[in-house]
Amino acid sequence: MNELALYQYVLIALIFVWSGFVRSGLGFGGAVLSLPFLLLVHNQPLVFLPLISVHLLVFSSLTIAVNNRRRLGGDSGQASTVDWRYLWKILAIMIVPKLVGVLGLITLPNDILSAIIFSIVAVYALGYLLNKPFRSNNRAVDTLFLMAGGYISGTSLIGAPLIIAVVAQHVAKHQLRDTLFALWFILVTIKMAAFIWAGVDLQLIHHLWLLPCAAIGHVIGLRAHDRLLRAETPVFFRVVGAILLLISILGLYTAVSASA
Repeated sequence: MNELALYQYVLIALIFVWSGFVRSGLGFGGAVLSLPFLLLVHNQPLVFLPLISVHLLVFSSLTIAVNNRRRLGGDSGQASTVDWRYLWKILAIMIVPKLVGVLGLITLPNDILSAIIFSIVAVYALGYLLNKPFRSNNRAVDTLFLMAGGYISGTSLIGAPLIIAVVAQHVAKHQLRDTLFALWFILVTIKMAAFIWAGVDLQLIHHLWLLPCAAIGHVIGLRAHDRLLRAETPVFFRVVGAILLLISILGLYTAVSASA
């Protein structure tokens, strides 16, 4: 990114503030809601993916550690902020597709695959916005979406919307964000290992100024998350639905632009 103009650096900094806000506010969407904007500034995915990955590893682990320390300090009898039992269950479903995606065994062009995913997510989003979220009583359907989400997470970092559509149905609201953070940490660790193995530039020098930008958004997002938890459940899911719908629109636009 050394050849960019000053205004491009400013835009990238602001987008990373936004990324940190979304990530800590909802527990997902930090990559999907920032990557399309970043690519409009500088169309090089492999420049931004390692940066986003490192930010997720840092802030997800920090948030989980702080939240559980507070919980233990306030009441040692309270459960963890992470639903570990459900986390290991879905990870067992997702791990093989995740590894297949990391190895780059693509069966469909990226633009077509993205369009399919974001179309499905848009249906979920409308359900949340209308306060009629999709409730699947079919384990096979849930498994299919988790496997697809794991595969997409392996090929890129946009698998979160498909995964959250399933996980939000089975994890308590107060555990949802940290459970997702723990899942993202594991999945992104695998992705980072693939980056290192492939010799991808991790853009380490740019963390010096982008980590503080993401940290600002992270702190703001933590406060927003606390307010969402105190809100009524329909309000919480309408916010989730609005974010998912925005993700879907951006994703579909990116997919159509790529195929044009």
